Amino acid sequence: MKNSTQSAPVGGHSSVGDRHGRLAAWVDEMAALTQPDQIHWVDGSEAEYSKLTDELVEAGTLVRLNEEKFPKSFAAFSDPRDVARVEERTYICSKHERDAGFTNNWMAPARMRKKLKELFRGSMRGRTMYVIPFVMGHLDAEDPKFGIEITDSAYVVASMRIMAHTGTDVLNKMVELNADFVPAVHSVGAPLEPGQTDAMWPCNEEKWIVHFPEERSIWSYGSGYGGNALLGKKCYSLRIASAMARQEGWLAEHMLILKLTSPENQAHYIAAAFPSACGKTNLALLNPTVKGWTVETLGDDIAWMKLGKEGELRAVNPEAGLFGVAPGTGWDTNPNAMKALARGNTIFTNVALTDDGGVWWEGMTPTTPDHLIDWTGLDWTPALGRPAAHPNSRFCTPISQVAILAEEYYQPDGVPLSAIFFGGRRKTTIPLVTQSRDWTSGVFMGSTLSSETTAAAAGEVGVVRRDPMAMLPFIGYNAGDYLKHWLAMGKKGNPERLPQIFLVNWFRRDHDGSFLWPGFGENSRVLKWAIERIQGRAAAKETPIGFVPAQGSIDVEGMGITAEQLRTALAVDPDEWQTETDSTAKWYERFGESLPEELWLEQAHLEDRLARVRPIISSR
Repeated sequence: MKNSTQSAPVGGHSSVGDRHGRLAAWVDEMAALTQPDQIHWVDGSEAEYSKLTDELVEAGTLVRLNEEKFPKSFAAFSDPRDVARVEERTYICSKHERDAGFTNNWMAPARMRKKLKELFRGSMRGRTMYVIPFVMGHLDAEDPKFGIEITDSAYVVASMRIMAHTGTDVLNKMVELNADFVPAVHSVGAPLEPGQTDAMWPCNEEKWIVHFPEERSIWSYGSGYGGNALLGKKCYSLRIASAMARQEGWLAEHMLILKLTSPENQAHYIAAAFPSACGKTNLALLNPTVKGWTVETLGDDIAWMKLGKEGELRAVNPEAGLFGVAPGTGWDTNPNAMKALARGNTIFTNVALTDDGGVWWEGMTPTTPDHLIDWTGLDWTPALGRPAAHPNSRFCTPISQVAILAEEYYQPDGVPLSAIFFGGRRKTTIPLVTQSRDWTSGVFMGSTLSSETTAAAAGEVGVVRRDPMAMLPFIGYNAGDYLKHWLAMGKKGNPERLPQIFLVNWFRRDHDGSFLWPGFGENSRVLKWAIERIQGRAAAKETPIGFVPAQGSIDVEGMGITAEQLRTALAVDPDEWQTETDSTAKWYERFGESLPEELWLEQAHLEDRLARVRPIISSR
């Protein structure tokens, strides 16, 4: 988009910006490099948002939806080459390659800066440079975390307004505190020559998502999509924040946060980590089926966790919106999400359009429409046999619209966690739920977490990969040092107050390929068992991998699940686990000397326990 209201000529910046020397100088430096036609300082107002979205509709980037169905909502459709995270072009440019580790792509900072400056030089010609002041977390937090995103995408400005607290009041607070900030510059990499017609979704075939952890800066080029472009999200809140957290003694994690209240009105707070498209949003917005228990949400994607005064681990959601995967989110599976979307104020990307001006995706409704316009703009009918929405299509909606949002979401110091869950998508081997023996064995569980890949990242789908703490694409430094930091947090915390750690797998299948556990709202029964375990009220059976529910300890009343299905869902097969430990040993070898010795010991202890039970099983 070329023009916008309330813009300044290049070289000019707002009076507030003038009062923050480093910020003003950086904006001038980026303007000189990218050469935009004008600069717009984002104020975060409703009027500004309306103006931007009107212009995006006029440009064809957004489609305005039916006001009765989805008020003040829009649909966007990306270039087919720009639909997911580009992990192969995502870099951690630490000073030393060892500090990036084997899970990250690395390039020497000086070499990368030279490459980026060549790409960004003149990249915003013919466009407006938007300067977005934002804060992750609460503006009145004890240590608010500020950022400035510079972008030439009005779509990004509109989406960032939903996902973070942006605008003039953030900038005023930065000036008041003379606060530091994370500089984050983004360009779609599509400069416009005079008279050139703009693309509806400008982007560049060459894409780079680059993080400099020592200087805490972010550069993103070529993509306009999701976490590649909304730099407050994965880039800041996870990759840069994880490096910050290590230095400052806290954790930045790819986790949901929910509040679970028992019939006795006892509240418990849970964080859970799942790879993208593995049910994280569905769990965060859980509609429980177990009698007398209620769930409220505090966040669906990111948790920043710090030790409290009594050694407890407290979690806060630094985001202001939900950026959820649409397919699989439906009125049957996640009514709380659907109710939030129905309130409007949402930007959908790469979903299908209905004939009455609404949106649709696979799993949204029990019945499939007879006709749609698919995410590529083509007519679609069920007979075509292909998805109408992209598998990684998204909704971007304010978290304040979630009816079950817990009041504690607004507490700057977060909530004390009772439990942490790690989970992946596995057809075999991993039981429905396993409790770790202690914090170290829980870190072992998280460090060897595995899942079948999904459409949230570019590449082959369905391949099992290790994904430590569901953070594989997001750890901003050496993964071995990251695991050391997790272990150190456990040593610093109060063992009586630290959360218990559990491993779950909603996706285990029977021999005929059918799911053993129905998932969705029924997952509340697993959460209930975990809380009752913490309270000492639920029975468990010790296995070589940890504690699994004893027979009759999970409340399955009214579920319709058979005893055999539940037994299979909870089974620990020593032969399968021998294969699993062979795989985890190979995984650990990739860390080299950076892997904490405590985790090699956990690996050895697991192998010993399996060796002891396998002869017993074989002799039966």
